[in-house]
Amino acid sequence: MDTREITIRVDAQAAKVYAAASAEEHGKIDLLLSLRLSQVTGPSESLERVMRETSKAAQERGLTERELDELLREE
Repeated sequence: MDTREITIRVDAQAAKVYAAASAEEHGKIDLLLSLRLSQVTGPSESLERVMRETSKAAQERGLTERELDELLREE
């Protein structure tokens, strides 16, 4: 996957959590943000399909279903 670095503004708590995260956690967070940005800027799809594709992509990149659920509940 071709990736590029961008700068985004987040609230102070989100920045603090990201700064304290390990390199592995950074990769997982980066993946979730990338997937979410693609979802909100791409063509409209059913929620079920988006959730299925997000889960599949995250698992292919090493994020377990449990970890994905935990990250999504933190919002």
